[in-house]
Amino acid sequence: MAPPSTYVSSESSWWGGKEEHGTPVVVKMDNPYSLVEIDGPGMDTAEKARRKNAKQFKWVLLLRAHRAVGCVAWLAGGFWALLGAVNRRVRRSRDADAEPDAEASGRGRHMLRFLRAFLLLSLAMLAFETVAYLKGWHFPRNLPEEYLRHLPDHVLLNLPEHLRHLPENLRIPERREIEGWLHGAYVAWLAFRIDYIAWAIQKLSGFCIVLFMVQSVDRIILCLGCFWIKIRGLKPRPPAASTKPRSKNDDLENGDADDLDAYFPMVLVQMPMCNEKEVYETSILHVCQIDWPRDRMLIQVLDDSDDVTCQMLIKAEVTKWSQKGVNIIYRHRLSRTGYKAGNLKSAMGCEYVKDYEFVALFDADFQPNPDFLKLTVPHFKGNPELALVQARWIFVNKDENLLTRLQNINLCFHFEVEQQVNGVYLNFFGFNGTAGVWRIEALEDSGGWMDRTTVEDMDIAVRAHLQGWKFIYLNDVKVLCELPESYTAYRKQQHRWHSGPMQLFRVCLPAIFKSKIPFWKKANLVMLFFLLRKLILPFYSFTLFCVILPLTMFVPEAQLPVWVICYVPMLMSVLNILPAPKSAPFIIPYLLFENTMSVTKFNAMVSGLFQLGSSYEWVVTKKAGRTSSESDMFALAEEADTLARPAGPKLVRGMSEGGLEAWAKMHEHDKKDLQLQADAQEEATTPPAKKNSKPKAPNRIFKKELALASLLLIAATRSLLSAQGLHFYFLLFQGITFLVVGLDLIGEQVS
Repeated sequence: MAPPSTYVSSESSWWGGKEEHGTPVVVKMDNPYSLVEIDGPGMDTAEKARRKNAKQFKWVLLLRAHRAVGCVAWLAGGFWALLGAVNRRVRRSRDADAEPDAEASGRGRHMLRFLRAFLLLSLAMLAFETVAYLKGWHFPRNLPEEYLRHLPDHVLLNLPEHLRHLPENLRIPERREIEGWLHGAYVAWLAFRIDYIAWAIQKLSGFCIVLFMVQSVDRIILCLGCFWIKIRGLKPRPPAASTKPRSKNDDLENGDADDLDAYFPMVLVQMPMCNEKEVYETSILHVCQIDWPRDRMLIQVLDDSDDVTCQMLIKAEVTKWSQKGVNIIYRHRLSRTGYKAGNLKSAMGCEYVKDYEFVALFDADFQPNPDFLKLTVPHFKGNPELALVQARWIFVNKDENLLTRLQNINLCFHFEVEQQVNGVYLNFFGFNGTAGVWRIEALEDSGGWMDRTTVEDMDIAVRAHLQGWKFIYLNDVKVLCELPESYTAYRKQQHRWHSGPMQLFRVCLPAIFKSKIPFWKKANLVMLFFLLRKLILPFYSFTLFCVILPLTMFVPEAQLPVWVICYVPMLMSVLNILPAPKSAPFIIPYLLFENTMSVTKFNAMVSGLFQLGSSYEWVVTKKAGRTSSESDMFALAEEADTLARPAGPKLVRGMSEGGLEAWAKMHEHDKKDLQLQADAQEEATTPPAKKNSKPKAPNRIFKKELALASLLLIAATRSLLSAQGLHFYFLLFQGITFLVVGLDLIGEQVS
């Protein structure tokens, strides 16, 4: 065969009308085993046959084989490198489940043992089924008529329709072939799983499917309600007179003191924080810049930090703003009793609180705009039944990594759909714990802050609702905050958010039935707010997709419909992603990650419902200290320049990197002095044993997720024996997602 550079086509000769004997051209078609030889004109059949060379055919086959071997070697090398990376990660990591936090409890160990036993059982079943498949004992999709005749009537009635017909290509093992004990055991296993296991799985899967459909209908109704709100432009509006609040000087000139109190009531701003040195400075900066008369606003920085360095830094920041004329005070508790609820309760017990009418709450990572109070407080005027005005969260680091993008999808749906619909139609929703303004009278009437659960915000909202107070949600008022960027921090946060509502449900259920609110509000509170959205969702998600679906691969008599596995979850994912349309490319990772998080949520739900383990422990979510934009850095620089300081270069907003560098050099000396003092005090108070201890490894592994990853991958392998294509792909990708999360490869590792 001529080399590629010497290939000559006879097409030009044909068009030119000349008969020339060109060089034969060998063209390789799509089929690697067929060659078509196109010769020049004038060659007869005998000559063509003589030109065929067996070496050409062998050369093509060798080339194909070489490429195939190279591809296989590349895949094998990549797989081996992946196994090596996994092995190194496991050896260098520490077990997150062994840490003394909310997850390390007897409840967590019991669940891990259950998953390990489940995994070992699935391995044994896979080996058993593989041997049966290789020996030809398997029944692919349907059961033979000879086998059906020996089944009891009650078992026959419970069989799916597709198992009652005999396929044509099925080979039925005869009695003389049953020589060994292994085949007998397999036949006994078939009878046992049809009589008992398949029936139980079908009943449980049917129950979970009903819950799944009920929750899907609720989700669709919420989306339709949000759509109607958008079309009709329904949203809370403050009284017309308070939409344009006058300044304090204007009111004083007019002598209208009563109108002054209406527009600018006394507001207490509380900022609870605990060991959050990454975000305290930015948060205090934004709160101190809120546009409100300074003599009618008091800022309380409620520091629960046990880190001496953090205490000194926060106190110094408060002192700096106090010297600039801001009405701000620093409070520190010696004991962290009651966590955040105890901190807020202690602050509300101060004598001067009785002079204030409203209280605004901001967590340590929140960055409110200067007009926050002017957009929220006017809604209270002329509405004495209003207890709470809640603003929406937006996230400064939503595009930081895949984990933050997936969290943004969830929380956008929560605020855009759930909170807005419940606020417009029911005047009730769960308080988000921050970025909200409370009427102090409503707090006191509802019993104040209580530390009986880890969701004190939901607790006070439910008790206020039972007292007849109303809530307003403002979707247009947005407050910047930060999402956890590591899976460890996000996992702890979700554990608290899902164990707390179950604790609250147990303690609030008697009060709900005894309350004087209408019956339909009680039904909404029990059936929708608690059971459907807090208990049923993690239950069916974990049970259906992480337990029942893998089991059906080993018990093919109990199969899940394709629409349960694929179509309905995809529809729900599309609805969830509508409030964040830019996240549409992440719809598949979002679906898989939500199923992965069902393990943590189910674990937390059971822990809170039955008061297992350390479900009452509060773990502060790790922050990275992201700022909203470069303009905030300029604002920080300009505010710092207003302090008394020798004449120096003045920063202007037109400057960029150079101005920031100049400002950093001016303040570097002060920062270093403060940090050295804090380090010296910390060194003096640090025990010798802690000084000599080695730093912990930053990366962690999560055994429950890894166990479920192995289980799902084994079930995917078993599905290949049954030729279940869609089930195989779902189990494969879901198992890979569990593996990625279990090895802490999602998000950013924070040491």
